[in-house]
Amino acid sequence: MRILFLGPPGSGKGTQCKKLADKLKLTHLSSGDLLREAVAQGTAAGSQAKSYMEAGKLVPDPVLIAMFEEKLADKSVADGFILDGFPRNISQAQSLDQSLQNLKAVLDSVLNLQIDDAFLTERITGRRSCKKCGAVYHVKFAPPKTPDVCDVCGSPLTQRSDDKEELVKKRLETYREQTEPLIEYYDTRHILKTIDAAGDPSEVFSRIMKALNVSQ
Repeated sequence: MRILFLGPPGSGKGTQCKKLADKLKLTHLSSGDLLREAVAQGTAAGSQAKSYMEAGKLVPDPVLIAMFEEKLADKSVADGFILDGFPRNISQAQSLDQSLQNLKAVLDSVLNLQIDDAFLTERITGRRSCKKCGAVYHVKFAPPKTPDVCDVCGSPLTQRSDDKEELVKKRLETYREQTEPLIEYYDTRHILKTIDAAGDPSEVFSRIMKALNVSQ
């Protein structure tokens, strides 16, 4: 199966992608992970991406697209994959179409995780993490035993700078402007499945499995 996840920041894409990849034995292709892998391996696209990342700039579409083209042509994903964080706009989606066409492959399903902005904001701004051990908490939904202290190692918990409310609103605006048009783009192909992403992650996963018509 070849699956693409869509959804605004905080909708749970990363969590659900990993769960689904484990369940279906598919490769999870996250744009962030792929960038780091390409840079570490010194591929042609990775070398280009590195120069932008070191300068603190966004990796431009042509470089990001080249990186995914390299990975999609790899034998390790010949039996299927789950895309997370790519494509982010119509131009990237068109390039993905061309890459898959060259490989004589198609996307089977596009899963759109849908959730209200108010809930998203609460979910994102309440996140806290431990820089030392990486444990993640939420002030409301999964609080530590002691406020602002990691249960695992006792280190102070912090809030990511891009999880603050003002930046969350900007991230949502960017998503609405650039990525949301992909919903209609894939809906016209009749491969879009909209999933209610509110609630417990296990409940959301059950909805995804039902939409894909796969037994749990």
